[in-house]
Amino acid sequence: MGGPLLTPRNDTLWRIWEPDRPFLLSLASARNVSTNPSSVKYPAGVSVEIAPNWVYATAEEMADANVGDQRFNISWAFRVDCGFTYFIRMHFCDIVSEALNTLAFNVYINNQSALNSFDISSKTMQLSSAYFVDFVVNVSTGSDQILIQIGPSNLRNLPPNAVLNGLEIMKISNHNNSLDGSSYADFTGFKGPMKMNFIVLTVLSCLAGITLLLITIAVVLCLYLRHPKKPKQHPLAWLPLPTHVGNSETKVSIGSFASTSPSLGLGRVLAFSEIREATKNFDESLVLGVGGFGKVYKGVLENGVVVAVKRGNPRSQQGLVEFRTEIEMLSKLRHRHLVSLIGYCEELNEMILVYEFMAGGSLRKHLYGSDLPPLTWKQRLEICIGAAKGLHYLHTGASESIIHRDVKTANILLDENLTAKVADFGLSKLGPTLDQTHVSTAVKGSFGYLDPEYFRRQQLTEKSDVYSFGVVLMEVLCARPAINPALPREQVNIAEWAMNWQKKGHLEQIIDPHLMGSVNLDSLRKFGETAQKCLADHGVERPTMGDVLWNLEYALQLQEASAQTVADESSTNYIPDIPEWTPPIESSDCENADIVSNQGSDAATTSAVFSLLMNPKGR
Repeated sequence: MGGPLLTPRNDTLWRIWEPDRPFLLSLASARNVSTNPSSVKYPAGVSVEIAPNWVYATAEEMADANVGDQRFNISWAFRVDCGFTYFIRMHFCDIVSEALNTLAFNVYINNQSALNSFDISSKTMQLSSAYFVDFVVNVSTGSDQILIQIGPSNLRNLPPNAVLNGLEIMKISNHNNSLDGSSYADFTGFKGPMKMNFIVLTVLSCLAGITLLLITIAVVLCLYLRHPKKPKQHPLAWLPLPTHVGNSETKVSIGSFASTSPSLGLGRVLAFSEIREATKNFDESLVLGVGGFGKVYKGVLENGVVVAVKRGNPRSQQGLVEFRTEIEMLSKLRHRHLVSLIGYCEELNEMILVYEFMAGGSLRKHLYGSDLPPLTWKQRLEICIGAAKGLHYLHTGASESIIHRDVKTANILLDENLTAKVADFGLSKLGPTLDQTHVSTAVKGSFGYLDPEYFRRQQLTEKSDVYSFGVVLMEVLCARPAINPALPREQVNIAEWAMNWQKKGHLEQIIDPHLMGSVNLDSLRKFGETAQKCLADHGVERPTMGDVLWNLEYALQLQEASAQTVADESSTNYIPDIPEWTPPIESSDCENADIVSNQGSDAATTSAVFSLLMNPKGR
């Protein structure tokens, strides 16, 4: 598409790639674009045998791409033989975008929707990367062409454009094992009485079929009117192949195709009308909060279940990719310390996620910026332990390790019993496999929580979540934001500021004033050492979430043991509490000191054994 003739000498499989201009219905609708073929990338499973780089280096895009509200399709028509099935392979490579997730378009085959809001970069995770999609099309009697169209999607936050780099159409032999179009079923040879009998039988069969069809329609209509509406499914003439990039095994399922979501087991699909009723037409008085994705509403479903409804903002930068990631991740995960996804809705270009309702709100609101009563030290430790269990499950408990990538106090939610649950998986990423040490990806996350090593090298590991969790621990201790520009320069970043005091051995000087006189000194010391290890500059020096969990449980037991000692007033080994708070005095000699990671014996990995021995409830 958009390129010159490619002869067999330019193709490893000796194919001929013809220019697409003779097949365009409107030359004015398309524009040629090209790039250097050497810049085309082939991801795992895709090679030059799929298509040479010259194919992916050229494309047709909309003639007036990214200009105004252009709503037209680029159309190609290809002559074919009726009565045959055709294999169609479309080749895509985003060589027109300047950034990821800025191009989404629709693809149509014979006026039927084949791909909706298709974003190439969401599949390849990079620009100029080869990708292909396969379809099987049945050409019915009376039709002698296949119509291929591409056009802009209905996503309002993206400029209108569409691209296609290459196209292959292959005829599949019919039931006679023939590729000859002239051998299609022909009944003109019948003569005399035999022909008359055939005509009579045909007419009677048609009448019987029509009568049966009318009865069936009447029954279905009655059932439809008596039952609640369900999501529509439109039978199409083409069958998408459930293949993945690089998967040579191709299977075809005969039947209707409406959406890929139900077949993937992605949870309950909710109707937009049901969600609108649950939120009283998105009443502003029910808004629980506003995030990068959009507003979150409190709602009540028909069955009386209270839910949290996150509605995507069409102008949000966190779009379709985060929406799909959240669904796919949470639909596979079930854990006491992970927020559960109840369902989702994508009708009318909406992007809506429905979660279990967390009555306690976010951990951040309990620490600062609200009138909620302050949390006790024991409550804070229990919340940190719950969040650590959720992250530990993500890293080790699922079939594939998952890196959250956006761990922060705003994404740790509390229920009515202050049980912590990790939320917001829109930026989550599958972790490295056994033969990998990291995942190379663009840097994403929240300012103040980003792992400095991930930021420098763009190499993501589970230890990036550990660093972010270390920042959370300091927020819990000090009850202040991770970044506060209003403070003096040395106090702006909580991680750097708190580590200076931790290295001096005076962490108690900067804790939340509400905790003064109630925190056991040994419990605080263990908590500070754990946070310090999490905030090590290099990932290899940081503990695993399992080790973090072990140390936090130990800190909680030290606190509980101290409380029991005070209650009994009989122990000679009483550990004194932290003295009353005095304003911290900054020391200039700590500003340039390096952060030291203490790899002591307390960071053992036998967390499960310790939990079962020391705590009857275990984890």
